[in-house]
Amino acid sequence: MELDFFFFFGSTHSYLSVMRIEELAAGAGILVNWRPFSVRALMREQGNTFHTISPRTAYMWRDIERRAAEHDLPFSRPPIWPTDPDQLANRVGIVAASEGWCPAYAKASFRSWYLDGTELGDLASLSAVLRELGKTPEDIIAKANSEAVRANYDSETDVARKLGVFGVPTFAVGREIFWGDDRLEQALAWAGGTHPAQRR
Repeated sequence: MELDFFFFFGSTHSYLSVMRIEELAAGAGILVNWRPFSVRALMREQGNTFHTISPRTAYMWRDIERRAAEHDLPFSRPPIWPTDPDQLANRVGIVAASEGWCPAYAKASFRSWYLDGTELGDLASLSAVLRELGKTPEDIIAKANSEAVRANYDSETDVARKLGVFGVPTFAVGREIFWGDDRLEQALAWAGGTHPAQRR
């Protein structure tokens, strides 16, 4: 009854899952393990590039707008993207996951990025998010920049790599993976043992 949630701060579709997964998992009685990792590293390795101006990009924003409306999530305009070039927001996510406040941090970060128009990883906006959560920004950012947390971030990326993850959000139940926010409900069903494919 556990689900690993692999996501990336800076992933456009991860916004939808970050804002939905807690309530859905609680309703299904599923424990969620929040696992930020570097999807950028995997995409580079796999030759999976995503241009910022293309028909695919235009479709992506429209798809997110439609899905946000479907799930009653706010969406006013595309956020700054790409963002967080040093992946600092993600490394803070590693600290938050290890200390048990990753869900609150992730939701606050995506709200700041998507709704307030701030840039992920920017020291001022990141510090504001951390203060909102009652954290001391200087202490958390120092941890995020430490060799230990950088190594942990690389380790989480390696776990995703070995599972065959290629994009985010990805949900994993053991070695069974589900890619995309539109697979969240299926992943929860699998974690709960109620997915139709498990009865075959």
